Amino acid sequence: MMTLEHPVVIITGAGAGIGKACAIRFAQEGAHIVVVDWTESDGRAAVDLLKSRGTEAIFCHADVSVEEECVRIAHSSTDAFGRIDVLIANAGIRVPGTILEVTEKDWNRILGVNLKGVGFSCKAVLPKMIEQKSGTIVIIGSTGALTARTNSPLYEATKWGVIGLTRNLAATYGRDGIRVNAICPALTLTDFHIKKALAEGISLQELRERNKGYGLLGRPAEPEEIAAAVYFMASKDASFITGQYLMVDGGFSINPKNP
Repeated sequence: MMTLEHPVVIITGAGAGIGKACAIRFAQEGAHIVVVDWTESDGRAAVDLLKSRGTEAIFCHADVSVEEECVRIAHSSTDAFGRIDVLIANAGIRVPGTILEVTEKDWNRILGVNLKGVGFSCKAVLPKMIEQKSGTIVIIGSTGALTARTNSPLYEATKWGVIGLTRNLAATYGRDGIRVNAICPALTLTDFHIKKALAEGISLQELRERNKGYGLLGRPAEPEEIAAAVYFMASKDASFITGQYLMVDGGFSINPKNP
């Protein structure tokens, strides 16, 4: 686990946003990083950044909704580094629309990435972790699974689903020395939100102003803040924590006030 000098960490969706912030944080702590993303340019750019800072890192271009590709990710990790110590199951997508608006295609797409993709990723790394008698899995859920909005039933359903998966895997594999936990972020100002705002002519400062008053701390999260919580859950400081989900939401779940 994170007691090793250079733990091997697989991060899905590591080309941008929370996943990229996690890659940077784990690299700062001396980890070897397996960057997984289905956007090749983002993934390779993330690896280049890590390598420029002296980190051992490889890129796996993969779609986690395909089980065979998740198996390939695990093999790439063991081929390059010989181990799999941590999986950060971060890859996810959103499909907007009420239950009356979304289609069967929408259901299949989001279930494939957000729920099956997490399950396939975990399934792929578990044999090596069981063999090692050690390993940590951190799944990225969402505060939305517990607070709910009016226009994203598919996203929230899948994020609630991964909390159930987290608890089941923790119960099943704890005796193998494997911990499984989830981090549930609230609104986080990622590359996605910033690029979307800029395309609409909204500056980063204006975007921050629009989100003033969010939750109890009055602002959204920064990706680095979520990455810090993810790192904690994977580290030896959380060695007696498993089967839990941690709300990292600036108090939003206590007082879901939107600007």
